[in-house]
Amino acid sequence: MTSYLVLGAGISGLTAADDILRADPSAEVTVLEGSDRVGGKLRGAEVAGRQVDVGAEAVLFRRPEAVELIGRAGLADRVVHPTQARAQIWSRGGLHPVPARTVMGVPADPDALAGLLTPEEVERARAEEVHETREPDVSVAELVGSRLGQAVVERLVEPLLGGVYAGHASLLSAAASLPGLLDAARQGVSLLSTVDQMLPPPPPGADTGARPPVFATVEGGLHHLPAALAEQLVARGARVVTGTLARELHREPDGGYAVVTGPRPSPTAYRADRVVLALPPAPASRLIAQVSPDAAGLLADVETASMAVLTLAYRAEELGELGASGFLVPPVDGRVVKASTFSAAKWDWVAEAGRGAAPDGGDLTFLRLSAGRHREEATLQAPDTELVSAARAELAEALGRPLPAPVATHVQRWGGALPQYAVGHHARVAAVRHALERVPGLVACGAVFDGVGIPACVQSAHRAVAELTG
Repeated sequence: MTSYLVLGAGISGLTAADDILRADPSAEVTVLEGSDRVGGKLRGAEVAGRQVDVGAEAVLFRRPEAVELIGRAGLADRVVHPTQARAQIWSRGGLHPVPARTVMGVPADPDALAGLLTPEEVERARAEEVHETREPDVSVAELVGSRLGQAVVERLVEPLLGGVYAGHASLLSAAASLPGLLDAARQGVSLLSTVDQMLPPPPPGADTGARPPVFATVEGGLHHLPAALAEQLVARGARVVTGTLARELHREPDGGYAVVTGPRPSPTAYRADRVVLALPPAPASRLIAQVSPDAAGLLADVETASMAVLTLAYRAEELGELGASGFLVPPVDGRVVKASTFSAAKWDWVAEAGRGAAPDGGDLTFLRLSAGRHREEATLQAPDTELVSAARAELAEALGRPLPAPVATHVQRWGGALPQYAVGHHARVAAVRHALERVPGLVACGAVFDGVGIPACVQSAHRAVAELTG
């Protein structure tokens, strides 16, 4: 019987454990998680007496990995999609619909940017400067700004990157964030025409509401997914141990591994033939410093972004209609809030959860605001009350009306939550994997490798376990 240790019970680690048992049902699998719960960035919390997501709230439906995992967890019948409410960008004192045909803010038709951009900025985008890019990787700002102008970067690309990576266009890798557009630039092809071909317009008279949905979640909250996965793992014989921080990783003389946990005066050692590392870059780097110094050094240099998710519950009759799914905020506007999700307008299940939830029996409307970008951690140093107060003031300004006091608030801080894909990130990841190939029985997966979204984390775990068990 082969024994495995999976370090980290986020979605990557849970997927890896599931994959191992599918490949070898007789395997001895132990999952060690340093925090008091499974799920990583998928987390629920009680706000005004209702359970809502305070971490990741959706998966990309157009990729199969996460939806298939939801099915594995026995939750396929609870998959739901957003309403038809559209997202907006709050900039220059107004709310503007996010143009329908864009790839991470890069438009197919510059005329759709009118209002958000000035006429001169729209004209600059229309007169795209097409030239060939020779470098293997450049920043998103360099790729887009040099062709379409800085305004497209600042007012469209930046807020969308902030929503995905909590990062900045001047620092993020185009090869990782916009690979299709970088490929076009290498061939000297127009970005506008490339996006136009990637996103063909619907035929005249077509029902745009019939298009396949982009996102999905689990009714009742995405935080149910890791809990269901962990329950299945235990039912199949795995051990899932929370509150157990891995402090050291050592190779044994017989080729296996020992993972040391617990307080230093009385440590506990877990031993296994093989190890899956499913941790953020900093703790992963510390653990493998002895067994793979090269990989450890590469991971140690990966920066991360911290953020906070603020959940607010308002009396529905006092808040009024919201009329959109939320808004994104360009960093150039200098706001505390980088995005807001009008959860009750975006998800029918959240609207239903608010019915009768007010203390007087009335309805509540739940919404979320997020703050914090890469290298802007000072924003998050304010106490919860100050952070909520600043966010509420900006929400009122965005909506253009005074707002009542919320019935309840919740602040979830995510320190070092999102790895930043700097220019050259793909080469760094390839080098990490190459270094780990020289350490038999050890693989790594997670958001630092193949993408920060849930489907990408699932794919990363699939790849790692296939290598380990193949």
